[in-house]
Amino acid sequence: MADLLPPRPSSPPTLTDDFTRGLDAGKWVPHYLPHWTVPERSEARFAFVEGGLELRIEQDQLDWRPDDAPLRVSNLQTATYFGPVGSTAGTHRHRDDGLVVETHTPQRLLFTPRHGRIDLTVAASTDEGCMLAAWLVGTEHLSETDAGEICIFEIDASAIGSTTRARTGIKSHHDPRLTTDMAEVTLPFDARGPHTWTVIWGDGETTIGCEGQVVRRLGQAPDYPMVLMIDLFEIGGPVGAYPKTAVIGGVTAWD
Repeated sequence: MADLLPPRPSSPPTLTDDFTRGLDAGKWVPHYLPHWTVPERSEARFAFVEGGLELRIEQDQLDWRPDDAPLRVSNLQTATYFGPVGSTAGTHRHRDDGLVVETHTPQRLLFTPRHGRIDLTVAASTDEGCMLAAWLVGTEHLSETDAGEICIFEIDASAIGSTTRARTGIKSHHDPRLTTDMAEVTLPFDARGPHTWTVIWGDGETTIGCEGQVVRRLGQAPDYPMVLMIDLFEIGGPVGAYPKTAVIGGVTAWD
């Protein structure tokens, strides 16, 4: 018998959005880790389509950071935190060499749960070189060790077909209390169509599911404020037709 996810909580959600009313600035920051770069490089490209918000990589889009090029990204996230310009303090220190805060923007902690449940409906990209991902990452605004990540999913365009391969699990990053535990799972469907991922975490356990079924159970969980990030990446230089797209159909969360 399949290992089924528990039903949704009966309480009202803390965050819900199907993007039918546009982009709500009280819920989303349409930039990818803007403190590590400049606004014209971090700003998301997107459009509203039937079925939700379409993240886009466009032909004239700049690399996110010259030091990380070639890498272009359009992202929504639920918080921003960083230290003074020139410092090394900020959410998701993805590299240890030369990474400093380049842009000061207001700190925003719109939705930063310590535990809870998130249901996220997406349609992944099959455009060459793309990856659609969703993460919960420690904000680090209370401590620089609050830096772990729950990788809800990472789906490469090249991994999509009649079945789909996805990476999922936990990454410790700069949190010594966590152990990186990532795995590839196979989904029995074509992920270019709408499908729903679920993450439930707290009390030292993390459960990740897709389409109502558990795909991973992990005996660890971050216990500090997390920012939800949903991103479409183009990894590698420009190739193929533009725009490259993926769709966020809706987000419902309880903390």
